[in-house]
Amino acid sequence: MKPTLFSSWQKLSTRIVGLLLSFLAVALLVIGSTLLLSWQLEGSAAAINVAGSLRMESYKLAMLAGRLSDGSERGEAVAGVRAQIQRIDGTLALLQQGDPQRPLFLPPTSAIRDVYGDVQREWRVELVPQVEKLLTPEASASTPVSASYAVQQLVERFVFGVDHLVQRIERDSERRTFWLRASQLTLLGLALVGTVSIIYLLFDMVVVPVTRLQGGLERMREQDFSVRLPVNSNDEFGMLARGYNQMADKLQDSYANLEQRVQTKTGELEQQNRELALLYDSSAFLQQPQSAEAMCHGFLERISEYFGADGGSVRVLDPNRNNIHMLVHRGISAELVESERCLKVGDCLCGEAVVSKLAVIHDLRRNPNNHNLKCNREGFSTISIFHIFAQRQYLGFFNLHFRKTTVFTTAQTALLETLGQLLGTAIENQRLQVRERELAISEERNLVAQGLHDSIAQGLNFLNLQVQMLEQSLKQQRIDEVESIVPMLRAGVDESYQDVRELLHNFRTRLQEGTLVSSLETVVDKFRRQSGIAVDFDANGDGAPFPREHQLQLLFIVQEALSNVRKHASASQVWIRLADEQDFTLSIKDNGHGFDVQKLQTLGDAHVGINIMRERAQRIEAQLELKSQPGEGTEVVLHLPRAQRRAA
Repeated sequence: MKPTLFSSWQKLSTRIVGLLLSFLAVALLVIGSTLLLSWQLEGSAAAINVAGSLRMESYKLAMLAGRLSDGSERGEAVAGVRAQIQRIDGTLALLQQGDPQRPLFLPPTSAIRDVYGDVQREWRVELVPQVEKLLTPEASASTPVSASYAVQQLVERFVFGVDHLVQRIERDSERRTFWLRASQLTLLGLALVGTVSIIYLLFDMVVVPVTRLQGGLERMREQDFSVRLPVNSNDEFGMLARGYNQMADKLQDSYANLEQRVQTKTGELEQQNRELALLYDSSAFLQQPQSAEAMCHGFLERISEYFGADGGSVRVLDPNRNNIHMLVHRGISAELVESERCLKVGDCLCGEAVVSKLAVIHDLRRNPNNHNLKCNREGFSTISIFHIFAQRQYLGFFNLHFRKTTVFTTAQTALLETLGQLLGTAIENQRLQVRERELAISEERNLVAQGLHDSIAQGLNFLNLQVQMLEQSLKQQRIDEVESIVPMLRAGVDESYQDVRELLHNFRTRLQEGTLVSSLETVVDKFRRQSGIAVDFDANGDGAPFPREHQLQLLFIVQEALSNVRKHASASQVWIRLADEQDFTLSIKDNGHGFDVQKLQTLGDAHVGINIMRERAQRIEAQLELKSQPGEGTEVVLHLPRAQRRAA
């Protein structure tokens, strides 16, 4: 909508600018008229001077005309008369044309122009022709006295006309001087009136509204919100007054309802604190190591107590059979538990909710089939169903049963959905932990099987062959062969017995309190006692501690390497070097007979001990290197770069 002229004039800025422009226009008009009158008075004064000079020039012309009768001076007199006529003509022309630069001009009135016309006509028609007659050659012989007297009479008449013109100009100047004084007085009065008017108008339009607004603000600062400002205009101060009144209304309403609002906000904060406390308590409880039933039971107790539920249950989904199993329950009868212990997806209200996977709150009183629902027969009026998710995977749902009709707010629904996600994450973590334990047990069983195959199985196979040879020797009554086989059987049994003891020791190995170095020292001391082989153990560095699982794998690798030294190397000295800096390096070296590494690689998985060490090294992302030459001993080097190293 375009603003109209009236609405624009209502603006304070427009009115102030218009007022100042009006005073400026009047002042410029008066000043302009004063300047014009001053300029005209200067021109009239110059015209009076020039017109006054005509009288002297006219008398001089009469004197020169009188000298024409003197024959001896006639030539000089004629020249003087002609020059004088030209000067008077020039003066009359100057008065007629004017000179704006001096300034010089006749006042532009008809009376003065008429008088000037009479003077000019007197000069050109009567005086100049009469003087021209005296200048003719015919009059040169003798100039009568009457002719000179006639020129003097005409000069007197011309001078009289000039005097009349000067008087007219003087009277006009007097009148213009009066108007000049009047305009000056008007300008002075305008300045006084304008200043007073501007002060009054600015006081009325600016100072008074500002003072009124300041007074209102002072009273508002003193918490007096009843004051209101009058709205007397539609300008900016009127808008300010209306805005002030609206602000005062809102502040008065705010202060009047402040206590109630504080109570409301306090209640909201308390409710949020209770929600946060419930979330924190539930999260801390769900992270504790416990069974799924105990975890769900504690979870159900907490939310039932928080929401005042009379009963509830937690149900998990069997996706393979589309069954919903009740895991825990609270506050519901044994009959209801037995009837709904296992539901199909889509059955009853709970089964239908599984299909949609959306939170549902059922008001059983509004259900047309409520008489067929077991929950209604139990006395429950409201049944709520909230689902359990873990990383977008649907796991089940939990119920809250209320005997009174209950309505959940949006915040409560969001809280229960969040709790469902927490419970789902906890259940999924438990399942992952079980799977991880199963995987670890499977891997350990694989290592046990490899250890048995590498030690006891080979020993038993050797004993089996010796027993077969013993049986054949007994059948053939070869006593000498029997005597040679029996020691071999005893040696094989002893070797198998030592292998069993060593395997049992390795399987029962646990990290004691202390560092990796202290645990390795314990293993080395036991190896010295059991094998009688000298061991030089040197550990340097102060790197970050390993996780306990990694330390256990390192111990197993050292034990397997020492076991291989005892069984296969026929060594008398072992050197163990540990460099624990940013990179970790562990070396086990012996002075045994050694072997061909390339030939060992052709055996593949036949040498189980080496493969077990490699598998354990891969678990901690380490690199295992085997160095050996026939007759030069064997060295096992385990290296863990800083990029793959993890601290406890």
